[in-house]
Amino acid sequence: MERSEAHGFSAAMSGAFLLSCLLFAAINRRQRGPYMDEAFHVPQAQAYCQGRFLQWDPMITTLPGLYLVSVGAVKPAAWLFGWTGSVVCSAGMLRFINLLFSAGNFYLLYLLLFKIHQKNKAVSGFQRILSTLTLAMFPTLYFFTFLYYTDPGSVFFTLFAYLMCLYGNHKTSALLGFCGFMFRQTNIVWAAFCAGNVVAEKLNEAWKTELQKKKDEKISSRKGSFSDFIRILQFLIKYLMSPKNLVTLTALTWPYIVLVTVFFVFVCVNGGIVVGDRSSHEACLHFPQLFYFLSFTVFFSFPHLLTPTKIRKFLLSLRKHPVQYSLIAVISLFLIWKFTYVHKYLLADNRHYTFYVWRKVFQRHELVKYVLVPVYIFAGWSFADTLKSKSIFWILMYFVCLLAVTVPQKLLEFRYFILPFLIYRLNIPFPSLYKQLLELAFYIVVNAVTLYLFLNRTFQWPNSDEIQRFMW
Repeated sequence: MERSEAHGFSAAMSGAFLLSCLLFAAINRRQRGPYMDEAFHVPQAQAYCQGRFLQWDPMITTLPGLYLVSVGAVKPAAWLFGWTGSVVCSAGMLRFINLLFSAGNFYLLYLLLFKIHQKNKAVSGFQRILSTLTLAMFPTLYFFTFLYYTDPGSVFFTLFAYLMCLYGNHKTSALLGFCGFMFRQTNIVWAAFCAGNVVAEKLNEAWKTELQKKKDEKISSRKGSFSDFIRILQFLIKYLMSPKNLVTLTALTWPYIVLVTVFFVFVCVNGGIVVGDRSSHEACLHFPQLFYFLSFTVFFSFPHLLTPTKIRKFLLSLRKHPVQYSLIAVISLFLIWKFTYVHKYLLADNRHYTFYVWRKVFQRHELVKYVLVPVYIFAGWSFADTLKSKSIFWILMYFVCLLAVTVPQKLLEFRYFILPFLIYRLNIPFPSLYKQLLELAFYIVVNAVTLYLFLNRTFQWPNSDEIQRFMW
């Protein structure tokens, strides 16, 4: 990092943290007590603070990673500064843990952007800092910086594991992946993603060697015709059927294999993935979740995905391959018809934005979910088009992980999209400065609106005296 870039990064990180501290103070003044899921998380962390490690709230679905980290940070600080009484492990003190995680996420996002795009010498330090600031302000994640939720810590350990994987420190990466798993069980998918990075890299090297041997310049490892896809599939099968190759891959990825084995042991012993409230968190094949994620991504990355050039290229592709797109449309319609689920929380809780998205869009008419198929197809095409700089093996690996982390979820919850979105956004090519500034401005506006609504547009339910607030 050059000196000017280091100064710029320090200024951006310090400024972002100061702004977050001011917003944190404002939110804690307005909402002193636990709100929403904090009603479960805060008492559980307080029980751990008091040494009651065997006490557990059966409504909590995640493992105790957040509470263990909180106790490990708060108790030494309380001893060092002489804090006593109710201030120790108060809601405000526990929320501050996530403020620290957000600062860590800012630094990790910068390091990941630097590592992933290090070969692109055209990228300036200012662009890296601007992209880091933009991703750190990603609205769905940024909002939960100010509440005691698992999301900032979950993102921190997962991004840290990804960074260590990219640097080849796979034991450390797997250990950090375990920490991420302790925050949210579905993060095991992103530990597998780290292993997939290693496998994809080896497959790409072997594929390039295969092409060199045959001196066939028409076959690309990135995109091509259907016959190219079949040839790549044949290569995959041949490569993975070789005992020598399997031994090599196992030797490289064994820390992740151990971690995934631990996960499956946990699932067998626990009798499922979630720890508590199992009746409300049942796994299912909810394929439209992929469509919701693609729409979510287009909304938050519209400067990159929803441009006149993209639309023209998509229409040209549609004209060239009408049969393929027709088949995709038919499959999409079938998946929506047979695999759409509506969780009871989605219909009942009017504090979440998803409640209004569902009511204003999908419940407007029973045919709306089918009419949106062309939008989903464009979103999927544009999404994949921005990843064309990655190898076909990386893209396949990412999409498998994306399916694994979204499809089994019955509840439409934007928080579940945070990690797949960030990993996608980190890996697309750097956009123009104009698009970066537009994206940052959009995020700032969305954050301003959501925080304003949370703080000032309160309401009450008819059967309750508690103040209710709008949130993601």
